[in-house]
Amino acid sequence: MNNDEKMMKRALELASNGRGFTAPNPMVGAVIVKDGKIIGEGYHKKAGEAHAEVNAIESASESVEGATLYVTLEPCSHFGKTPPCSELIIDRKIKKVVIAATDPNSLVSGSGIKQLRQAGIEVVTGIYEKESHKLNEVFNYYITTKLPYVVMKYAMSLDGKIATETGESKWITSQDSRQHARYLRAHLSGIMVGINTVLKDDPELTCRVPAFENPTRIILDSRLRIPLDAKVLSHQQDAPTIILTTSQAPSAKLDKLKGKHIEVLVLPDKNGQVDLKEAMKILGEKGIDSLLLEGGGTVNASALSADIVNKLAVYIAPILIGGDGAPSPVMGKGIQKMSEVFKLNNMDITRIRDDMHIEAYIDRRNQ
Repeated sequence: MNNDEKMMKRALELASNGRGFTAPNPMVGAVIVKDGKIIGEGYHKKAGEAHAEVNAIESASESVEGATLYVTLEPCSHFGKTPPCSELIIDRKIKKVVIAATDPNSLVSGSGIKQLRQAGIEVVTGIYEKESHKLNEVFNYYITTKLPYVVMKYAMSLDGKIATETGESKWITSQDSRQHARYLRAHLSGIMVGINTVLKDDPELTCRVPAFENPTRIILDSRLRIPLDAKVLSHQQDAPTIILTTSQAPSAKLDKLKGKHIEVLVLPDKNGQVDLKEAMKILGEKGIDSLLLEGGGTVNASALSADIVNKLAVYIAPILIGGDGAPSPVMGKGIQKMSEVFKLNNMDITRIRDDMHIEAYIDRRNQ
């Protein structure tokens, strides 16, 4: 590992500190090096606040003139909630800028690099580019599609069951795995379940992780069967709820929910269910950049069929459940031909105590 790689790795570590706090902005880290030593560090802490480059420059123990700046994403060159970082870098006479990845945001997308080079600053790109893209996979997807990045999460036994035949599922995985999943909730903007999960478990769907905001709770309920006293309808000031329904919903129930200040969106239906592709467009327009899908096998099957899933987060416990009637993570009609299966790539497998956690990406069919 050369020095540039070492410094960029440190910048990526700093950037990850912003996970769960920067949306809709990307996570960005920055390191300033002068005469072979680090003189400043910073990362983007929260949307609307100072960018990583600004924080690094302000933290510098000495003048940054003639220094090298390592930053995980191309410096912005436009006025948003904060001034452009490229102008600050030029003004402070930084000599060299090493960038992991260009910004896919059309407002930036190469213009920051161009501005720096025009000012006579040496610019190097592509160091740990892949790692930078992975860190900001949600931002990169949302900024280019305006659709939420969807992570399908489920826990199952080693024989592929998410519950017993009687429907019991508490608890398949360990406390450590469940805590890991809570952080996953905390890192994404929304959490989506089907109405059957609400009727069966009556969950609150909060992340229960200190310092993090709760995700927006999204319920798929085509016929508006949700009980008025369901837990997901409580604590709206801390965790807002959006119910996605169809024209099949009774108008009286719709009025009652609106009377409780619950946001209900009537969407087109597809085969009697909420059209998930249309739902993603609407949620994206509402600024929800990412979703954790925690539905059961039926919702998961619908999501895969609608081609809205980007990534899987699977927790596997070292237990066997068995039973012809025990549900699996993906139900429905299933795939009829091996040539049509959903393929996964870039799998990452880790241990959480005795459980396994698998992260994998879906080969999108219509991307």
